[in-house]
Amino acid sequence: MSSVKFAFFMLSSVLLVYTLHKLDDILLPLLFGVLFTLLLLPICQWLENHRVPRILAIIVCLLLVMGLFAGIILAFGTQLAQFQDELPKLQVKMMEFFRDGQQWAQQKFGYKPMSVDDLKETTMKALKKSGGTYLGTTLNTTTAVLSNLAQVLIYIFCLLLYRDHLRQFMFRFVDPDKRTSVLHTVDDIQTVVQAYISGLFKVIVIVSILNGIGLLVLGVKFAIFFAIFASVLAVIPYIGILIGATLPAIVTLVETGSPLQAALVVGVFVFVQFLEGNFITPMITGSQVSINPLAAILALILGNELWGTPGMILSIPLMAVIKVVLDANKSTEPWGFLLGDTADGDDSLKTESAEPGGLKRLWNQMLGRGTA
Repeated sequence: MSSVKFAFFMLSSVLLVYTLHKLDDILLPLLFGVLFTLLLLPICQWLENHRVPRILAIIVCLLLVMGLFAGIILAFGTQLAQFQDELPKLQVKMMEFFRDGQQWAQQKFGYKPMSVDDLKETTMKALKKSGGTYLGTTLNTTTAVLSNLAQVLIYIFCLLLYRDHLRQFMFRFVDPDKRTSVLHTVDDIQTVVQAYISGLFKVIVIVSILNGIGLLVLGVKFAIFFAIFASVLAVIPYIGILIGATLPAIVTLVETGSPLQAALVVGVFVFVQFLEGNFITPMITGSQVSINPLAAILALILGNELWGTPGMILSIPLMAVIKVVLDANKSTEPWGFLLGDTADGDDSLKTESAEPGGLKRLWNQMLGRGTA
């Protein structure tokens, strides 16, 4: 019987993953809409408590979201325009750096250098071959982003407007004696998601300032742009900040020709990442989003395989929601403990062992014995 259950579980998991992958165009905007709804819910409730009609309060929340996106696009657009003006100069210096690198490789290893004309010809052939594909991909991506943004705004509006109706619908599946427990679980999910998203925005601002200070001290061109760019990529934990450090390091290497200077740029991002992971994020989010690094990395990999970059962005909050749901049920609580940070488990062990007879009882439980 256990083998049949296991086979059924595996088959159900495969069908679930396949369905999630195929329905990404529908599910991704909906999930982002749910996340932003949970973030905007306290603001909407505050406005309603001050006698603002619900529809008007929702419109104010949507204007805040649109203003946030418009501000990010405007800030990036201004910096990107300045960066684009410097591209011809950067290209000339890059070609000089390329020639110097080839001469060094020829002297050290006997490498046959490639002429600049050959490099340009090879580049032009590659652009002609794939230029149409890149253009089509860019247009499709831009259209998809605008379409998904419109869907997210619609979902936010509907979820905020019908939130009471949706809660009553959910309670119809739950026995009356269990509704209090379900309500606590829903509140915990809301708290975790709000803590993660609001904390993420605060972390992005702080990390942007720290990156900017470090790059300005090193005299890196477009320091503010690179600082904000790398900080925004921090929405992808562990990986985003490393990707954001690559471009300024290359630009610095081409501009100065000094590997040491480029290494110092990378060092700034590594140091800020260390501060963010060990001090800034724990101080802001506390223990509300306590996912251990192994579970977070696996979630990032699975999210990328399932939905690409949006999946990586959604992976951590979804994993935190799954942990809350697992912790709410005694039969699945061990799996929630597995996903959690080790500090939480250590604290619970210390608390239990500090009670009278707690150390002996804890040792017996670990060995699978009774408490007598």
